[in-house]
Amino acid sequence: MNKEFTVALVGNPNCGKTSLFNVLTGSRQHVGNWPGVTVERKEGFVKYQEQNIKVIDLPGTYSFSASSEDEVIAVNYILQKRPDVVVNVIDSGNIERNLYLTVQLLEMNARVLIALNMTDEAEKRHIFIDRNKLSELLAVPVVATVATRNSGVRELISTSYNMKDTLKPFRLDYGAAVNELLSKIADILAAEDICTEDAAHLMAVKLLEDDGYTKEVVQLEQHRQVKELVEAGRSRIKTDSGFDAEIYLADQRYQFINKIITRCVRKEVPPTEDQTEKIDRIVTNKWLGIPFFFLIMFLLYQITMGFGNEFLGGYVERALAILGEYLSSLMAKAPPLAKSFIVDAVIGGVGSVLVFVPLMLTMYFLISFLEDSGYMARAAYVMDRLMNAVGLHGKTAVAMIVGSGCNVAGIMSTRTLDTKKDRMIGILISPFISCSARLPVYALFAGAFFKDKRVGFFPASGLVFFSLYLLGILVAVAAGKILSKTVFKQEKSYFIMELPPYRIPTLRSLLIHMWEKTESFVKKAGTVVFGMVVVIWILSVFPLGAEPGSAMSFLGRLGAFLAPVLSPAGFGSWEATVALIVGVGAKEAIVATFGMVYATEADTLSNILSLHFSALSAYAFMVMTLLYSPCAATFAIIRKETNSVKWALFSVGYSLLIGWSAAVFVYQAGKLLGLQ
Repeated sequence: MNKEFTVALVGNPNCGKTSLFNVLTGSRQHVGNWPGVTVERKEGFVKYQEQNIKVIDLPGTYSFSASSEDEVIAVNYILQKRPDVVVNVIDSGNIERNLYLTVQLLEMNARVLIALNMTDEAEKRHIFIDRNKLSELLAVPVVATVATRNSGVRELISTSYNMKDTLKPFRLDYGAAVNELLSKIADILAAEDICTEDAAHLMAVKLLEDDGYTKEVVQLEQHRQVKELVEAGRSRIKTDSGFDAEIYLADQRYQFINKIITRCVRKEVPPTEDQTEKIDRIVTNKWLGIPFFFLIMFLLYQITMGFGNEFLGGYVERALAILGEYLSSLMAKAPPLAKSFIVDAVIGGVGSVLVFVPLMLTMYFLISFLEDSGYMARAAYVMDRLMNAVGLHGKTAVAMIVGSGCNVAGIMSTRTLDTKKDRMIGILISPFISCSARLPVYALFAGAFFKDKRVGFFPASGLVFFSLYLLGILVAVAAGKILSKTVFKQEKSYFIMELPPYRIPTLRSLLIHMWEKTESFVKKAGTVVFGMVVVIWILSVFPLGAEPGSAMSFLGRLGAFLAPVLSPAGFGSWEATVALIVGVGAKEAIVATFGMVYATEADTLSNILSLHFSALSAYAFMVMTLLYSPCAATFAIIRKETNSVKWALFSVGYSLLIGWSAAVFVYQAGKLLGLQ
């Protein structure tokens, strides 16, 4: 077997890199029609002529300024790992902007292959590119691709492999004086082993641009000769051109790009207004944008609860009930502990979580549709106004929206934020957003107490779901405002986001995303939740002599000890207390715990809950579930992303206080209003 051959996919956010990566490798990495989907590098493999080709999907970046962590990942990999070929994926509909990164790739002596992606969409917008001319002008191969249709992929693989031994040096003409200065700086950087010879020219350019990341890598303060050349060069450019060096250099690149565009791109005036612009008049309207977003989310939860949970989930619940009765009768003569483990722990505990798989499938299908269609980028855009109104960065909205699937993913998406202040606030408020793990708890209680009630035309259960989602956003925004004014006082940041054209998602893509996300829920139920259920079951049946699942068991004693703390919130039973304790590990396990401690062959879990909760205390419990303590996985990612146990513990402490306070307020205020 030959030596491994490496291809890196690089491009602007939302240019189709991850779609191309999935087609090349057969991977099921998440693809979304909005910027910021890839926040860390991903690896996959493809075989070509008995050769193993490693494909790396790098985070999207507009340039090599490396102002955010995802850009740093891309820059570091290209500069330090030196892949055999860099496939520069270009959005054909935005070629001028995309070529800015191309020029920088060429300046660093990378072996570049251009994948001219989404050519079908460009042509629909009356943009036509002569790829042969583009290849000639840039002296690099150009392959036209449509990743969603698997078009041009074979040619891309073969071209990548066949160009492994070819490399043509590229130098952009910045003017004689600047060119000479760049050569001097690059020679010193290479001679003193400050960076590799291949990267030296680009590093010299970035130093003249006063790029903070490059100065840090080069350790400019420790290299006096380089520092003096850079400072003198910046001053000379300012004097000669009248512009700061970074503006002058960027302008020279764009002048070069414009010459390329003039010779190989033809744009026709469309006969009618673009469909995307028509839709955006409503969904991004100053006054209608935010109400439209909340209407979309409201309908999403109505459909999820009505169709996914009550209709489809009802069949699963009945099937599990029949299975439980069958196993109970089958094990009638089995040892009591064995029967209790199978019927109470496995069927009653894990089974009560699996009831909500149809709910997950429905919700993730709808969310994937919104992402792939391009609407989620608009949602982040309109939420920017709300974020700015309370002093937060608009990209924080992206983390909040991503976090509605999983708080871990939401926290990881904060890597796209530029400043430490914005990242820290985004990390600390993401756990307040309703994630998929909390939905089974909402569905259980909403089904038990609000299923047959309606508010006008809409079922009350869907309104309960939506109110909790809205409450999570409001608490996150309020917490972010307080943190930005107290703990993280810093300069104001600005939000720039590309709005991609609307697309009709493919059914295959939607089904892959739907199952991909639901699969993790099922796996979690079969591993993490099952493990926790086993521990809970052991605590519930010991000590021997105590009635299993009673207040005298170890589990009951633990819950009874802490229950008084939760009494002001209306659910001061040992069962509810234990469920919340277990929920710190995984929120799905709350349902499994109730399914086990209230296990009975005579009735459903929903009916049993009505004996222990009122509608008001049930809603207060859901509020507590929403706001209290991030789960173990979220705690771990906070610890990793902040590189601090202190901040992870802080997130647990302050969210516990907020969750308990909110639950107590809801219950006590409800009692005063006569809602008990």
